[in-house]
Amino acid sequence: MKKIGFLSFGHWTPSPQSGTRSAADVLLQSIDLAVAAEELGADGAYFRVHHFARQLSSPFPLLAAVGARTKRIEIGTGVIDMRYENPLYMAEDASSADLISGGRLQLGISRGSPEQVIDGWRYFGYQPAEGETEADMARRHTTAFLEVLKGEGFAEPNPQPMFPNPPGLLRLEPHSEGLRERIWWGAGSNSTAAWAAKLGMNLQCSTLKDDETGEPFHVQQARQIRAYRAAWKESGHTRAPRVSVSRSIFALVNDLDRAYFGRSGQEGDKIGFLEENNRSIFGRSYAAEPEKLIAQLKEDQAIAEADTLLLTVPNQLGVDYNAHVIESILTHVAPALGWR
Repeated sequence: MKKIGFLSFGHWTPSPQSGTRSAADVLLQSIDLAVAAEELGADGAYFRVHHFARQLSSPFPLLAAVGARTKRIEIGTGVIDMRYENPLYMAEDASSADLISGGRLQLGISRGSPEQVIDGWRYFGYQPAEGETEADMARRHTTAFLEVLKGEGFAEPNPQPMFPNPPGLLRLEPHSEGLRERIWWGAGSNSTAAWAAKLGMNLQCSTLKDDETGEPFHVQQARQIRAYRAAWKESGHTRAPRVSVSRSIFALVNDLDRAYFGRSGQEGDKIGFLEENNRSIFGRSYAAEPEKLIAQLKEDQAIAEADTLLLTVPNQLGVDYNAHVIESILTHVAPALGWR
């Protein structure tokens, strides 16, 4: 059994060919797609976060709105760039969204990927400390965020407060019990996956990673997941961790599917450089009739290792079509693979 959700990058463009022509369009349609996915029986609604781009950016208003409109589906991110975040303010926002949803938040975070502008986090008021890299800064923000999510007091109370204080040091409010165990780290390498395990974070695996061995993408990602689980066990955590993988998967069940994705041209992995001297491998997309698709997905070792699958959706094609994409996987593919 696997949890199956969708991951939307939230693209929008004023082009007449786009179903999302403004930021308002993509935000409102994201809420509607989460509602539709829940009705179809999907398990998660996840959203990408990018700054300085015509995509979804500030996630917490959207997550809170989705939480208020739904009752069962998990809501989350994949991922928030921690170079841009104030850990304490973020903890308040995340706890608020989690409480609104009734404890359904699954928050994916990471050190971030190349952005639309140079060092965009500087415009947000952040810069690495002396001797730090930007990745170090992201991890420093992350450890501070995880610490305050514990709900322990750390701030000295005012002896003459406006309102009465509880005894002792004060914690951030609101506090959402259990949210600390629902934080995920988007790891691009085996070493960062092991680091996430040591800190007790769940693991999110993307459609790309560092090319560390030259093996096919799904094989390398399966090794990454196994390395994560080994580090988790070694760290002595008492709960079972969760692991998600993201994939572009389209079941071709009608003429519109075939027109959009019948010749995807992405039936193999690709190699590229996201950053200078950092060779990355990009996983293939899957698009085929259900029987062929089922056979292909059976060979994906990383999907087999994960407990959660996030389907990347073409959000600019509109809510109805994306609901159809999700329903096709849940109906025509998942049962045959034992995921349902």
